[in-house]
Amino acid sequence: MESTEVSTTGTAIALVTCPPEHAEALARALIERRVAACVNIVPAIRSIYRWQDGVVDDSESLLLIKHPSAGFAALRDCVLEQHPYELPEIVAVNLDWGHTPYLDWIRSACS
Repeated sequence: MESTEVSTTGTAIALVTCPPEHAEALARALIERRVAACVNIVPAIRSIYRWQDGVVDDSESLLLIKHPSAGFAALRDCVLEQHPYELPEIVAVNLDWGHTPYLDWIRSACS
């Protein structure tokens, strides 16, 4: 049987944290603008981080955003428009491997 896993650099997963009450609206904006094919909302994470000379302990949601790698700038701009934080976490990891039909779907859903 032929494998459908191939190396690719055309898709990525972006990680964005936000207050739980903003997660759904942010996810919907990304989908509606076609900068993401799918957003998973992990509803309850705890983030401890240094901010403005102090240590902050926050409840947040984590967005796992599947998108074409080439569309990261548009995704970032959408997050920056919608996000309540002064400096939101917006990082992306390129996918080196994946199920080809799924990766194709990510790219086509954003075109």
